[in-house]
Amino acid sequence: MLGLVVNPIAGIGGPAGLAGSDGADVQALAQERGGAARASARAALALEAVPPGTAVLTAAGAMGADAAGAAGLDPTVVYSPASSAAAGPDAPPSTPADTTAAVRALVEAGATLVLFAGGDGTARDVAAGLDGASELAALGIPAGVKMYSPVFAVSPRAAGAVAAAWVDGGLPLQEREVLDVDEAALRRARVEPVLYATMRVPYRAGRTQARKSATPATEHAAVVAAARAAASALRPGVRYLLGPGGTMSEVARAIGIDKTPLGVDVVLDGRIVRRGASERELLDEIGRGPAKAVVSVIGGQGFLLGRGNQQLSPRVLRGLGPDPLVVVAPESKLIELQGRPLLVDTGDAVADAAIDGFVRVITGPAASSFYPVHAPELTEEPHAS
Repeated sequence: MLGLVVNPIAGIGGPAGLAGSDGADVQALAQERGGAARASARAALALEAVPPGTAVLTAAGAMGADAAGAAGLDPTVVYSPASSAAAGPDAPPSTPADTTAAVRALVEAGATLVLFAGGDGTARDVAAGLDGASELAALGIPAGVKMYSPVFAVSPRAAGAVAAAWVDGGLPLQEREVLDVDEAALRRARVEPVLYATMRVPYRAGRTQARKSATPATEHAAVVAAARAAASALRPGVRYLLGPGGTMSEVARAIGIDKTPLGVDVVLDGRIVRRGASERELLDEIGRGPAKAVVSVIGGQGFLLGRGNQQLSPRVLRGLGPDPLVVVAPESKLIELQGRPLLVDTGDAVADAAIDGFVRVITGPAASSFYPVHAPELTEEPHAS
């Protein structure tokens, strides 16, 4: 039996240019900057792949029932969030404690696979609810800003496909880590994932996300070489949207600027014209002239878009035109993928389809590789009735 819990505010900080969505202050700032939560819509997309008539246990309203209903399912509600009812109309739709309590209710009601929509913080809350129920399985529907943990599917439809396979007869389970970082430290560019728990996750090749891997110190010279090659290829008069991460920081260093480590900065003719831009601000910048986004590859996972750089939204990508990306990565990151394609998960199938295929990756001075890019949402079809 499937269980579902949704973190209603998950992902709100991504398009707003923030490093997460934790905390009321951050959520309020995200809304001011045009951010919008996307967890419920992504949960509904996942559930469209679940066989009709599947028994689904969930929490009330935005914590799950809304998404299940949108997917055409008739769920059984086993938990209602107490926090919002007690705190009044201006309260958040749920709290981390609600997520944990909802998971416990799902377990008590007989769920054998708990689907949860959110990010790493949500995964921590789910793990707390599963404590003592080590025989149960869980799988994340990616809907947060940062997702270091290998407990998520690579896309919402991939999560639905895994859930459907589970319903049809099960899948092998793997013990996987629940990792998270302190978002305040993350905004100061201190990326230090901490292990909080483990989960038993259904595994299906190409559908269950890998863990993010760090770049070894021994490969730093290769990162610098690739970054310098990318910097030398930038053209005058073009706005470059430098994405987050260490490789992009090296690109900025090669240009001679000091970028926001975890934001998207806009660079024009060797100077920063916008720091830590939100989706709204990026749309304003690309409306002023030619522009391209410069991104790297998340080590181990292979993501180009949809993990930590949601400011580069479908609307922004469309505004950049038919060739929107400059991709930079040392060759070792491609080798580490062992033939697996790079991944894009923007939440918009049309935007993903425009990138699906092959992309040129700058790997070093006078060196590049044409590498396959895959949009998981394009190949996971809803369950046929």
